[in-house]
Amino acid sequence: MNDLVSIITPTYNSAEFIEETIESVQRQTHQNWEMLITDDCSTDQTVDLIKKFVQSDNRIKLYQLKENAGSAVARNNSIQVAKGKYHAFLDADDIWLDFHLNDSIQAIKKNQCPFVFASYKRSDEKLNFVYSDFIVPDKVDYTQILKTNSISCLTAFVDVEALGKELMPLVRKRQDMGLWLKYLKKSGYAIGIKKTHAIYRIRENSLSRDKKKLIKSQWYFYRKIEGLGLISSLYYLLCWMWLGYKKYKS
Repeated sequence: MNDLVSIITPTYNSAEFIEETIESVQRQTHQNWEMLITDDCSTDQTVDLIKKFVQSDNRIKLYQLKENAGSAVARNNSIQVAKGKYHAFLDADDIWLDFHLNDSIQAIKKNQCPFVFASYKRSDEKLNFVYSDFIVPDKVDYTQILKTNSISCLTAFVDVEALGKELMPLVRKRQDMGLWLKYLKKSGYAIGIKKTHAIYRIRENSLSRDKKKLIKSQWYFYRKIEGLGLISSLYYLLCWMWLGYKKYKS
């Protein structure tokens, strides 16, 4: 596959940001990629904007779901048609720095580990940096990700030729965490890259998310998706709540 990277991107009413996101992909120093965008029935100008890029760059592919089904279904649609040796993940409002793909490939080869992820900057919708950079740990395993998901969707990078193609669990929240855990069961661990590779936009509506619903979703994930026992689920939930608080306190 000659280091082809398949970029998995779901969209839903992303017209405000999607152009910047696609342009950050086009600026990559590693140019052997395909961007597989699956739209989840947007009602704004998202699809029209993407089509302009599709017309001028044949590496960008647009798929449209017939009915709104959520980001897990949209991501899985792109994963299923992906042809690359590597899978990278980029949501429709985030931005990669231009060395992300190249440096991720080099990290996989240098560490002989098929799963890597990187640090990232955190901004508001206008790209003002509202938090300190999130610097990832050197290495994580399955148990550590159950405690806190330090693998972001915008910097996760997987050698699927080595680990096999996996789909995200069909849940509204935590589907990315579910996919990372599938890969960690195979790889044993993932290597963290300290250098910041991307900019994560913290949307205004995410700042006011219902914490009770988040906790409920996390509990459901432990019990129903990972099949953990009652005591184990409670332990990991308490870890997740505390470490999540620390993650966004600065």
